[in-house]
Amino acid sequence: MIIRRKAREIMVGDVKIGGDAPVSIQSMAKVKTSDMKAVVSQIKALEACGCEIVRVAVKNMSDAAAIKEIKRKIRIPLVADIHFDYRLALKAIEGGADKIRLNPGNIRKREEVAAVVRAAKRARIPIRIGVNSGSVFTHDARRTTHNESALIKSALRYIKLFEEMEFRDIIVSLKSSDVVSTVEAYRMISGLCDYPLHLGVTASGSYDQGIVKSAIGIGGLLLDGIGDTIRVSLTGDPAEEVIAAKRILGALGLRKFGHEIISCPTCGRCQVDLMKIVEQLENAIHTTRDTRPDKPLTIAVMGCEVNGPGEAMVADIGLAAGKGQGALFKKGKIIKRVKEKDFVKEIMGLLKLAVGSR
Repeated sequence: MIIRRKAREIMVGDVKIGGDAPVSIQSMAKVKTSDMKAVVSQIKALEACGCEIVRVAVKNMSDAAAIKEIKRKIRIPLVADIHFDYRLALKAIEGGADKIRLNPGNIRKREEVAAVVRAAKRARIPIRIGVNSGSVFTHDARRTTHNESALIKSALRYIKLFEEMEFRDIIVSLKSSDVVSTVEAYRMISGLCDYPLHLGVTASGSYDQGIVKSAIGIGGLLLDGIGDTIRVSLTGDPAEEVIAAKRILGALGLRKFGHEIISCPTCGRCQVDLMKIVEQLENAIHTTRDTRPDKPLTIAVMGCEVNGPGEAMVADIGLAAGKGQGALFKKGKIIKRVKEKDFVKEIMGLLKLAVGSR
């Protein structure tokens, strides 16, 4: 069982972060924010696949001005990502942003930070102190990268500044593209403050590389009980970020997002196209409305009749395939044999019965 670090409770719109709240999932729109049609379309797609908080880049006043209209057309909380010009934050807050992300590396003047803090106080919204390895400055303004000490120092100076202004609705992130530096930075900061932590490995790369780096970095920290909200940063479709985040949280048992399929890697004993069967089952579960995702089950699809039920004892239901037929089982006990052409249909029938009995 994972024992989570106790963090201060912060609200982002209607999503609670920290306290006893579940780890929330974030992503970021990847189109120009002032392109209303494109950004709203992308955010709605993110909502549909389970994103709970979305961030948009605010590069100029046109982007900032778009916040108000975007807010009217989406359901999930909206975060304005601000760099270089503090006035963009003020405009975004005026438009109804649910949270502001400030970068300590490029918005450093006390009077500018103070202006944003005053506006956030009036609007009763939080600010994320978003440090990353691409914009960390030490006290003498020299740029450093992949250095957990620099990430920590930058974050702590900003936190102190906010606290001097009596502002504590803070969320903190310390992201690097280097997994080890990222993990070490979060471990260090977790013992130095009680603010909620937003986890991520920045610029992690394309899908394959990014998934591995994010799973190690984010997953390792979550296993330590560190982290209150996450974003898997991938070069590509933001929906893939949300799906990956759900898989990380599901694998750790921190959240449940519907039924889980476990399947063997196959070997020379496998006499069916197990990959095709698993894909068909995934599609069937995704499209049916009878599986009650609020009552998730574990479904095993194994390529061997000899070891299948035994290896998948933890599964609620499953199938162990042989040549042309397979054994359907429940809690490790074989209940019937079915033909290969009926595998998916039989599993779905058993799934419906199992969910209905809960």
